[in-house]
Formats: sequence, C-alpha cells, structure tokens
Amino acid sequence: RKGAKVVVAARNEQGLRSLVDEIQSNGGEAIAVVADVANFDQVNAIAQKTIHAYGRIDTWVNCAATGVLATFDQIAPEEFQRVIDVTLMGQVYGVKAALPYLKQEGRGALICISSMEGTRSLPLQSPYSAAKHALEGFLESLRVELMHDKIPISVTSIRPAVINTPYYNKVRTKLGVKPTGIPPYYDPRLVTDAILYAAEHPIRDFIVGDVGRILDALQRVSPPLVDNLLALIGFAGQRTNEPKSEDDPNNVFQPIDGYNRIDGDFGQLVIPSLSDWLAKLVP
Repeated sequence: RKGAKVVVAARNEQGLRSLVDEIQSNGGEAIAVVADVANFDQVNAIAQKTIHAYGRIDTWVNCAATGVLATFDQIAPEEFQRVIDVTLMGQVYGVKAALPYLKQEGRGALICISSMEGTRSLPLQSPYSAAKHALEGFLESLRVELMHDKIPISVTSIRPAVINTPYYNKVRTKLGVKPTGIPPYYDPRLVTDAILYAAEHPIRDFIVGDVGRILDALQRVSPPLVDNLLALIGFAGQRTNEPKSEDDPNNVFQPIDGYNRIDGDFGQLVIPSLSDWLAKLVP
C-alpha cells in the first residue's frame, strides 16, 4: 500500500503463491522464490533474484523459524540441529546475502524476527530458545560493526510475545498433545506493524506485546524469580487437551500444506496490547 515491491520466500510453493496473489489483489507488486533458509545458496539466490527483478534491496526481513516442543532429553541431536539451522542460521544467511547489496545502496534496514525467548528461555523449547539467544548475540555484534564503519544500515530485533499464528499447528510436539504458547496471545498484525515501523525508523529493539515487556523487565530484575514462575506455569501452560502424535505432519524437515493463513487457532486467547497501542500514538 506504500508502494514497496515485495519478494517473499519460503519452502512451501503453495503458500507463496497464495501470498503473492493476496498482495497483487490489493494492488501491490510481488514475486516469490522457493527456498529453504537453512541452505545458504538458496538464500543467496533470493537476494540475486531480487536484484534481477527490482535492481536493489532497501529492506530485508528474516522471519523463518521452526521448533520441537519437548524436554531436552527427548529431542534428537538432528532435531536440535535443524531448529538451529532454520531459526538461527536462516537469519544469519539472510543477512549475509542481503548485506552487500544494502552496502551498495549506502543505506537500508535489516529486520530480524527474534522472540521474547531471545532474552528469556522457556522450558520445552530449548533449541528454539537457544537459537533466539544466539540471534540476539549475532545482531549486537553486527550492529556495532556497522556503527564503527559509519554505515547507515539499521539492525532491528523484533521480539514478539506469544502471537496467534499457525506456528503451534506446524511444529513437532513430543508432549502427546497439540502445543500452545503460554497465554495470552497477541494479534500477528502487531508484528507486521512493528516490521513496517522498523523499515522506516532506525530502531534497535521492538518488543511486541505487553507480556513480552513484563517478562523482559522481570528477567532483568530477578532471573531466579522467573525460573520459579516458569517451573510453575511453563509446563501445563504449553499443553492443550487436543491429542497429537510426534509422527503427525510438521514443518521441521519438510514444508506442510494447509496453513495459508495469518491467524492461528487461539483467537479466543488474543488480547490487546496497550504498549503497542501507545507506540502508535508517538509520531
């Protein structure tokens, strides 16, 4: 709606086609590239095809993630590695591919979707939490390198709380039931608003969702307090009553169809975020 030309990439061609159709039906311009972000050559091809189609890159957004919901001792080494490959290395590869073109322009924005788990790990999500912590460390290092070289490319970490997307439909679970985030949930459109803001305003961090801000503050004040809180609510709070097998389709190693939508299944648990509403009032 603001005139941006969009390139979208993922493993699922059906989902990409649906997204491009939606953008074009609203008057936008978009192309799709099928790619697995865990493969650097495929990520690099996204950047190259963007340059071929549009001539430059202004903003690059990394948002791919997957997960395995289980205790650490239940997670196979190859599962742990795959979550790291997608959730961390996919973002590292994205930056590696885009940065040379952003430097050519002498400006731009790198926007990485992290998580509140980038500053506070949750039980049953050790590989995902590890990936998000590592992502925060990577971005801090990169940001300072660009500052030192006086290159005006912003590096933004967006750290959402629990967002109502189909993520919990698609991850692998070894809990015996469909997993859930610890409520409350927030509308995914708050995250897209944060991305759009970061594309136009250099900002270091953007926490989405009041609970994310509260958790961040509690973690700064007393990590042992948060340990005890999560030991109390972090296990039952991530389980639904809906049976689900670890052998059910999931997106850890292969894309799965049927989730060409923005919203997840927990709309009844979505609440407004006062802090995000107030942020919109600031010019």
